[in-house]
Amino acid sequence: MNRPSKTPLTAAVVTSLLCAGLLAAPAAAQPPTEPPTPAAGSWTVQAPPVSGVERLSAEVALDENGAPTLSVSAGDRVVLPPSPIGIVTDGADLSTGLRLIDRAERSVTESYTMTTGKNTQRHAVMREATLSFAGAGDAELDLVVRVAPDGVAYRYELPDRDGTTVVTGETSSWQLPNDAPAWLLPYTSWYEEPRAQTTAGAAATGSYGHPALFDVGGMYVLLTESGLSSAYPGAYLDTTAGTGRYAIGLVEEQVVADGELDTPWRTAIVGDLATVTESTLVDDLAPPSQVEDTSWIRPGRVAWSWLPEHSSPRDFERQKDYVDYAAAHGWPYTLVDEGWSDAWVPELVRYARAKGVEILLWYRWTDVDTQEEMDAEFSRIAVWGVKGVKLDFMNTGAPTHGESAARHAWYEQVLRETAEHRLLVNFHGSTIPKGLQRTWPHLMSYEAVRGAEYYSFAGDPRVTPSYNTMLPFTRNVAGSMDYTPMTFGQTSRSSSDGHELGLSVAFETGLLHLAEMPEVLATRPEAERYLDQVPTVWDETSLVSGAPGDHAVIARRAGERWFVGGIVGGAGREVEVPLDFTGGGRWLVETVTDDGSGGLVRTATTLTARQTLTVPVVENGGFAAVLCRATDGRTTCDEPVHTVPASTLVIEPGEAVVRPGDSVTVSATFTLDEGDPVRRVTMTPVPPAGWVADGDPQRRPRLAAGEPLTGTWTFTAAEDTASGFVDLPVVVEFDQNPATTRRRVHVEQAVRALVPPPAPSGVVPVSDLAFIAETNGWGPVERDASNGEADGGDGAPLTIGGTQYASGLGVHAVSGITIYLGGACDRFTAQVGVDDEVGDQGTVTFNVSGDGDDLAGTDVITGSAGATAMDVDVSGVELLTLEVGDGGDGINFDHADWADATLGCT
Repeated sequence: MNRPSKTPLTAAVVTSLLCAGLLAAPAAAQPPTEPPTPAAGSWTVQAPPVSGVERLSAEVALDENGAPTLSVSAGDRVVLPPSPIGIVTDGADLSTGLRLIDRAERSVTESYTMTTGKNTQRHAVMREATLSFAGAGDAELDLVVRVAPDGVAYRYELPDRDGTTVVTGETSSWQLPNDAPAWLLPYTSWYEEPRAQTTAGAAATGSYGHPALFDVGGMYVLLTESGLSSAYPGAYLDTTAGTGRYAIGLVEEQVVADGELDTPWRTAIVGDLATVTESTLVDDLAPPSQVEDTSWIRPGRVAWSWLPEHSSPRDFERQKDYVDYAAAHGWPYTLVDEGWSDAWVPELVRYARAKGVEILLWYRWTDVDTQEEMDAEFSRIAVWGVKGVKLDFMNTGAPTHGESAARHAWYEQVLRETAEHRLLVNFHGSTIPKGLQRTWPHLMSYEAVRGAEYYSFAGDPRVTPSYNTMLPFTRNVAGSMDYTPMTFGQTSRSSSDGHELGLSVAFETGLLHLAEMPEVLATRPEAERYLDQVPTVWDETSLVSGAPGDHAVIARRAGERWFVGGIVGGAGREVEVPLDFTGGGRWLVETVTDDGSGGLVRTATTLTARQTLTVPVVENGGFAAVLCRATDGRTTCDEPVHTVPASTLVIEPGEAVVRPGDSVTVSATFTLDEGDPVRRVTMTPVPPAGWVADGDPQRRPRLAAGEPLTGTWTFTAAEDTASGFVDLPVVVEFDQNPATTRRRVHVEQAVRALVPPPAPSGVVPVSDLAFIAETNGWGPVERDASNGEADGGDGAPLTIGGTQYASGLGVHAVSGITIYLGGACDRFTAQVGVDDEVGDQGTVTFNVSGDGDDLAGTDVITGSAGATAMDVDVSGVELLTLEVGDGGDGINFDHADWADATLGCT
């Protein structure tokens, strides 16, 4: 539908603007056959006044050719001189030949609550002007300008003329003085290049990513974007050396949208360094929250194993070590990264939740890039009890660009679906924050930074302490940043332990992934003690001091305590920390610093808000401090670390075979092993989809340690229940102590039930049978094809030693496939080996087991060997399992084939 034209300026309005000097006299009327002559003029929008802050203003002007520009001033000083703006569509060039046809102005005042970020309670006050222009052929353009005390933003609104809007580019730009110091990173769609200092004019010709920081004579300018919608692609900054002009470039040549189109906000955060660092303008400009109930959204610290030991996410027992550590230290989460198996994740979730720890899971974004995949996968893991997902590699995926409109549509879609399933989200290999954390408050963090993981990539020398000091003033201004600090055991880093500990406060993120092994953290008790206290939700943030590339000292308040993180790049020094950010009073200050010999030491002192804390910092060092009100007898700011008491839930039977329509009786006994009594205890059966459970839940208002709670239920499978393994859970939940924790503890155990398919008969290719269970090291198991790559159906014909096989299974180590035989088969045969698609690379082992007992296996087989024959007696076997190991040297190139895999059955 076409939008009605804007109401033209009335004679009274024109006279008023002329008298005010805001509009030049109109040109004489033109013949109807010629377009109206553009009228030069300028229009100013001022920020609401704030005491002690230079008032910002934006001026939009049209030159004699009707070409618009925008400039930004602070008081009487021009910070950003006039820069061309405008947009071009397939039907009109709306960057020239414009004339003003209407103007509207209003105040925008919003109060909202965040779950993450620099402060949870936000209050935004902005002045907004909408300037409506007409161009050649009466093409319309609304330019919306907002000016806040901490910055200026503008966007274009295009009406729907013919059902489709096609943008072919913007002329939007920012003009900087050539000599303005600049902190820039070369543009990539994953924003992981190192940031470096240069000047606006000396920067090499090319493209640079948002956010970009400039120092204009002591007034800082941070350029970025906000309010990006699924209708528009991402943008970068294009510059030509020596010009100081940074033009908006789009990652797609055309933007096609149905109906009206609103572009993202082109945003300049402007002020002193504290104003820029503390700004929430990116969130203030974004659409409001789409999630009404946020009670389930809980940021927190995360134990994470991948960085210090890349193979650990494949190891169930090792993941339990990280869960145990998180539980002992009161950390709410453990992230299981690439390599986890659905064969054991449900058990790990149950193990963790009984200890008060929730599990987060890693996904490659292509695993959930369709609506069907999202529905299936998020439903599945929500049933397991998983609390969040880390989605990775959105920067890849040709033919679309990692910041294309289609990719941004996926960001919104996946956030909508995860909100439905109450799953927290962490984006990796991603774009930068552009306000979505306000719109979708379960979005905890983004990567979009060259973070600590690069220490493990052959010791990347470009992640330096000096580089780290740039991030609070650049990348982290835009939104939460998943840098993953605490890499104490990474020998390639040049930062001190105090620097690493300071990052826990200097950097903000909703999920603080602590990237170290439990055994290494245990050797640094002062770091452990501090990390057990540091929050990830903040009521207030204040820049204490800093200079990009040199040092940063950030103070953040949570409740009545202040936490301070200081980091330094370069020479050691004494860092002064004025305590006026506390607002007044006497404070107990506990500071953890490097002891000068590779360790950490804690000191305590009492100071007033008018005094200054002096901290000695070693080369490339840092510190972390916590402040609390000084009262008589108070010796520490530490608060109790809340852990969950040990408990036991026994469920019988442990395993069962249940055919469709049949039932199994399940009994459970719960005992609190230690600690104070717990309250509001419930024991409940949780039947999976397609099952019913008969029997009432068991409840106790209070349960003391050693006192049993028991229950019995009958689970019945539907007549059309699908074959395979299914868990039949019984769940106990209780309040540990309402005075110390608001969360309920979840303890769960399950009967492992098998719904068997019909037993096979005759001579059967294994690839024709349903799998009861399967795991695979890379991508899915392929039937009658090699493993190929990560996607299903991407394998080639099974080929070993030059011989091609028509049937079989293509897998990747480490792999396991379970098939139901029901005792009906007596022989399994196959030709096994490394598929020719990896050449002479790869080393694997093959093993056949029946009902848990090993029946046959091979030595290590290499890619240069041919096929090995296997002929195995499987008489009486109910469940046959085919396993492939990695040969002891990792899983690279371990593409393995079970070629001509056949069962002989009666």
